[in-house]
Amino acid sequence: MANELYDLELLATIGFEGHASNTLRCHPDWNHILYALGSTIVVENLGNHKQTFLNGHNNSVSCLAVSPSGRYVASGQVTFMGFKADVILWDFATRSVIKRFSLHKVKVEQVAFSPNEKYLVSLGSQDDRSVVVWDLETHEAICGAAAALSSAGLVTCLKYSNHSDDTFITGGDCNLRVWTLDRKNRKIKPEDIDTQKIKRQYLCIEVESEDKHFFAGTLSGDVLMVNLQGDKKNPGRFPQKNLFSLGVSSLALLANGHLLVGAGDGTVAEMKPGAKGDIMGKVKSVKVDGGVTSLCLRKKGHQFFVGTSACNVYKFVYPDLSFEAIVTSHTDEVRDVCFPSQSSALFVTCSKEDIRVWSTETNRELLRIKVANMWCNGICIKEPGDLIISGWSDKTIKAFAPQSGKMCWEIASAHIHEVTAVAVTNDGRRVISGGGEGTVKVWNIANASKQVFEQALKEHRGKITAIKLKMDDRECISASTDGSCIVWNLETFTRSVMLQASSLFECVCYHPREFQVITSGSDRKIGYWEVTTSGDNHPIREVEAAAAGNINGMDVGPFSFGSHENYIFVTCGGDKLVKLWLYNEAIVTHCGKGHSTDIMAIKFSPDLKYIVSVGADGSILRWKVPPNMDALVDKTHQMQMTAD
Repeated sequence: MANELYDLELLATIGFEGHASNTLRCHPDWNHILYALGSTIVVENLGNHKQTFLNGHNNSVSCLAVSPSGRYVASGQVTFMGFKADVILWDFATRSVIKRFSLHKVKVEQVAFSPNEKYLVSLGSQDDRSVVVWDLETHEAICGAAAALSSAGLVTCLKYSNHSDDTFITGGDCNLRVWTLDRKNRKIKPEDIDTQKIKRQYLCIEVESEDKHFFAGTLSGDVLMVNLQGDKKNPGRFPQKNLFSLGVSSLALLANGHLLVGAGDGTVAEMKPGAKGDIMGKVKSVKVDGGVTSLCLRKKGHQFFVGTSACNVYKFVYPDLSFEAIVTSHTDEVRDVCFPSQSSALFVTCSKEDIRVWSTETNRELLRIKVANMWCNGICIKEPGDLIISGWSDKTIKAFAPQSGKMCWEIASAHIHEVTAVAVTNDGRRVISGGGEGTVKVWNIANASKQVFEQALKEHRGKITAIKLKMDDRECISASTDGSCIVWNLETFTRSVMLQASSLFECVCYHPREFQVITSGSDRKIGYWEVTTSGDNHPIREVEAAAAGNINGMDVGPFSFGSHENYIFVTCGGDKLVKLWLYNEAIVTHCGKGHSTDIMAIKFSPDLKYIVSVGADGSILRWKVPPNMDALVDKTHQMQMTAD
């Protein structure tokens, strides 16, 4: 039976591509900011915080530019060795693709619009090393050239002049060039800036409003000022003392002529020019979390936005440089996500060094719990929401208060290797943990002042990847990379059933009525199993779930749909797709595209309105559960009956 595949609606994203430079932009309408998150470009309204999305890239967005009028958006991406890296031209009003340009290899380093929106310039990275000028009227390439001499280093920054469509500037490792476009002869001609004894790696460029000179920030922490009119030799240099640590990574010019500097150590500084145009020193400076990678002005600078390598976006108010974080996210792989069983208003995620609590509706971070130099591998919430229980790479199980973030208790050396999975019983009296060595352990936590070890269940031979409990707390099932899932009796601490397959199991779920379980993992198949002690323990059904990559996460919805009782479940994994399935028919009805890396875990909200998925790049995406599932289930059932 063929079924129609629908798009899963993406409602919101949490995250920012902070490691790439200039992936945060402010739209000229002053009401929107644009920023990259994986393969998605997020357009956020600064008034109501509503998000819309530009989806067209198939890998991470590496650079972003908005045209002077705001009509166009351009973005470049990273791809794989030997493949073309696309530049996409977008129509901002309709949020649609106008044209896809495919000339660069592996990675597009930067893109820039000419001041009158006649041209778009794109800069290739180290596997390409070319600069290409595109005509925005014909949507064709006009010309291209090597970005630097073969003896020079990489070229990494690009900036158009403010008034001339025929002039732009590039900079990189010991090279700084001013380019002139000869449209008639379809050529671009470079003029190298003679910096004489000054050898620098240039990270960013900013052009003065009248195009008289430009500034170039360097990895050494100083800034060069170069004359754009007449002699381009002997550029000025500043500051001579108190260089910015870890380099000057972003620059912006305010309407009053002052220069905003963003540094690799997180410094955001205002520099005041002297009488001769040289920078005399800092007017004011503050520090943010992570190195500054993007800096953009709103209007003429009464507000400006700063993106950092810690994947945060800050809103600054000028001139006092007060700021607040408007986007925060994990900086590394998010390994687990969970909701309180009785509330959809918030959810919890875990990653390297931290656990974070998020508001579902506002996408804002409510609480951050930090544990330095450790990975949190799994989390669960003890009902009625009074503890966040977590498993860590230092072999410990830690419990935190969900409001203050204070650690309430800790079980040290809970496993021989790291704690890889945790689950708490529905009555809140026990924690079931799994370790990297393959042991499942049962802990009594009924006494808040003392956690008592009850039993070790030792039959797995590989890492425990998931643990799920039955509603009556008398039984649990554990999944392992040894190719087995084991159902444990938690009253006698014995094995009830073992399920085996040629797969490294990554996820397992009970059917809501608990007469079946579904599994998946490295074989990319969803296995349906009848859990009976008398069964032969072979799957009663197997379904291909993905074309590539492991299935890393799975969750079954708590409610049935349609007049013929049916449930839905979601899967995610290495194919970067969120898939919504009908349980009985084992068919995909909806598919969500938005992640650019492996999706590590996924969960339904308890009210079944949302799906939250988390990625290996630190991204968190919230999807809408389709409101018409009842009708879709009945329609599918009727089609199946007709086909039979």
